[in-house]
Amino acid sequence: MTSPSEQGRLAGPLSMSVANLCHRLQPQVSARTAAGFAEVLRRLGGPLQVAVAGRIKSGKSTLVNALIGRRVAPTDVGECTRLVTRFQYGTVDRVEIVFNDGRKQVLPFSADGMIPAELGIDIDKVSHIEAYLTNAVLQGMTVIDTPGLGSLDAASVSRTEELLGAAKHRKPDGDEDEDEGSDELDDTSRNAVAGAEAVLYVVTQGVRADDQQALAAFTAATASREAGPVNAIAVLNKADTIAPESVEGSGGDVWKAATLLSEKQASTLKPRVADVLPVIGLIAESAESGGFTSPDAEALRQLAEMDDDILETMLISADIFTSWECDVAAGTRLRLLEKLDLFGVRYAVEAIRKEPEITAGSLRRKLLDASGLEAVRQRLSIVFAARADGIKAAAALASVTALAHASGDPAERQRVHDAIEVLLAKPEAHQLRLLEALTLVASGAVDMPEDLSEEVLRVGSNADIGAQLGKPGAPRAELAAHALERAGWWRSFASFGATPAQSRVAHVVHRAYFLIWQQIRD
Repeated sequence: MTSPSEQGRLAGPLSMSVANLCHRLQPQVSARTAAGFAEVLRRLGGPLQVAVAGRIKSGKSTLVNALIGRRVAPTDVGECTRLVTRFQYGTVDRVEIVFNDGRKQVLPFSADGMIPAELGIDIDKVSHIEAYLTNAVLQGMTVIDTPGLGSLDAASVSRTEELLGAAKHRKPDGDEDEDEGSDELDDTSRNAVAGAEAVLYVVTQGVRADDQQALAAFTAATASREAGPVNAIAVLNKADTIAPESVEGSGGDVWKAATLLSEKQASTLKPRVADVLPVIGLIAESAESGGFTSPDAEALRQLAEMDDDILETMLISADIFTSWECDVAAGTRLRLLEKLDLFGVRYAVEAIRKEPEITAGSLRRKLLDASGLEAVRQRLSIVFAARADGIKAAAALASVTALAHASGDPAERQRVHDAIEVLLAKPEAHQLRLLEALTLVASGAVDMPEDLSEEVLRVGSNADIGAQLGKPGAPRAELAAHALERAGWWRSFASFGATPAQSRVAHVVHRAYFLIWQQIRD
């Protein structure tokens, strides 16, 4: 059984059930499989592992800094950006380089408090970087910064693909085997990035084919838990660079254009992601990590006092803004661009003109609001944090299944399968069944009519009852009646008209509606 200290770290009752299952099975399986179960237990006891992934130069590291609230991940191209970096909570700030052979080397932070962009070592011998920070955000979520897809550096791409599950794992003898080896833990995945249970995918203006391929390849932990609306959201970064005239219906407004483009990209990426949200990572990083200072606010105040026509001309381009002759030093203007870009400078100047007495702190908060970071954090909380128990437990069960499958022992495989079925038969474990059904539908493994697929996704990917039922804000009596009506419909569909695969999903959805009805009544 789990110890009290271990139970205190688990995300909830589902994670505890899976942890207890691992403990019970460990004496009944091979030493190799038992060691894998120990790794599953370790991950179950830690925070939710969220991988930040995307194409090269999409602004992933900038967004990581904004989420953490500290400018610590290098954003300029260097050795460090070619490696996987795990940001996790620690009682003492430190950075460790983890080598492929398991050795570790402590690395000092650079003078600006960041991980050095250049490490001064052969990075081909490096597995990944572990960054420990005394940061409250990281107590509930480990953030994994990945090299960009589309990089010309094959080794960096390989590291990212291993995290996203795109790389094919090989058996020790070098022979590929789809049934026996593809789910096997390799050393890099185990020691560096295995355990990514959710993904925050960063896109810019154009969603490319490999973006969709990366999301399709993403696996949670060690098994084929595909990305879906339960464990993946996307952000449209650099929203301020979108030309409003290129988006119909924007009315010339940059943020409106970004919102409309995000909705369009969501229709392309769904059901691989729960949502696509616009964000301006640079402004978010500057406002949240302490990069925006009182001298910056004062410089913006000087710009706000300039003639409208002159300032408008200066804001046409970065070159004009930094080279124009004015009272604000060129170096100061360059610093403002590096922190806010032209959109942020314009927004801040307008805020000062509307409220001349605004303080530097209030201006920073306005910039933070304008960045869209808070909406991303709220969505992370809804999609990830509120469902951490289910996400972690589902990923752990997938890992347990994969480990038994890779053992090659039919008896061991059956023993693990039977134990999982007993666990899933319990009423309190129904959420895991629902997550499994949702994954099957989202991935296309079970083909459903479009309207029913949307209903499965809605019921399975929302934590709020009103949202689950498609009736946000409705009275309790109406919600209860609707839940009971849909429970009956799905039971009928499961028995009459559904294919065997659809029927299995339908029974799960029927049960979900019935439990929602019970919850409303109670």
